[in-house]
Amino acid sequence: MPATGSLQLVEAVIERFDGAPVGERRRWSDEFKAHAVAAALEPGVNVSALARRLGISPPQLFGWRKAFLKKQNADAPAGTPTPMVEIVVGEVLIRVGPDLSEAVLRRILRAVRSA
Repeated sequence: MPATGSLQLVEAVIERFDGAPVGERRRWSDEFKAHAVAAALEPGVNVSALARRLGISPPQLFGWRKAFLKKQNADAPAGTPTPMVEIVVGEVLIRVGPDLSEAVLRRILRAVRSA
């Protein structure tokens, strides 16, 4: 710091980045969300590809699906067992619930296979 005690002022100018979205956020009807989530829950469906076909971002559809599954589990009566999927890798048994993300499952499977 200079010994003279001078002060420097910096002027910040906020500009919109090129390519940044303009306008209001899109709103989706509950009916559209329900249709999209139902399609995403079908066995063998590639959720990212489905989202692109529907014109929404994949993280948006993954979020709707996660919220639906969380609400569905919360609505289940107490004492109702949570649906689980069992995956066997060698001699290791992995039990996975519906709220586990695909990325976390991939990391778990990679760790088990490399052990």
